[in-house]
Amino acid sequence: AFSTDVGVATRGVYLLSFLPETDVRRIVDYAVSRGKRSFAALVPDSAYGTVVEAAFQQEVARRGGRILAIGKYPPDPTKLAEPVRRVAQAANQIDAVFIPDGGDSVSQVVHALAGAGVNMRRLQLLGTGVWSDDQHIAADKDLDGGWYPAPEPSGFRNFAARYRGRYGQDPVRTATIAYDAVALVAALVKTQGAARFSEQVLTNSSGFSGIDGVFRFRADGTNERGLAVLRVTPNGGQIISPAPK
Repeated sequence: AFSTDVGVATRGVYLLSFLPETDVRRIVDYAVSRGKRSFAALVPDSAYGTVVEAAFQQEVARRGGRILAIGKYPPDPTKLAEPVRRVAQAANQIDAVFIPDGGDSVSQVVHALAGAGVNMRRLQLLGTGVWSDDQHIAADKDLDGGWYPAPEPSGFRNFAARYRGRYGQDPVRTATIAYDAVALVAALVKTQGAARFSEQVLTNSSGFSGIDGVFRFRADGTNERGLAVLRVTPNGGQIISPAPK
């Protein structure tokens, strides 16, 4: 299945999508490995925000870090003041601030923090895969140096070039998920005989290799993907921690 809602995963229903929880685990692991121990977060008041907020609290605790402030902001940018104030009050005690949202919203939040007196140059900005390929993120100089998890870009670039050669147009970004699903079915039919779709084969811990890197299915139907960590630059994301092979 291609849903990003882990609530639909179960034994026999495996998610091939990019799960928010995997993004959060990767970026928190990397941040802690780089000496970041105290965190704050500004998250959108949405279904996605609720999922990533819960994952963020869990992963920071798992790595022995601490979260000193969390602010939830509504879609209306005029109502940023209160959640931003909450984080700004803790700014001198934190190493990093997590903003899991799209480009326009991230810029608004960062500018609001700066307007509240927060020295953003002292803090490490952290995002999720939503930041990937977002032109607003790359174009905002105040977001330079932010870290976010994503597949290594070369896989999709090569896939897109082949796709354009065949169909004369660009693929949507999620096309690789459908491609990998069909490729996986074909490979298992060819190599695994009658057991091809058994739980034992599908949840093999060695996993599989797809367009966007390595992945494996868990017994509960969720997945684990090997992601890179990239840094925001004016020319697009720059890999600072490669994806596992």
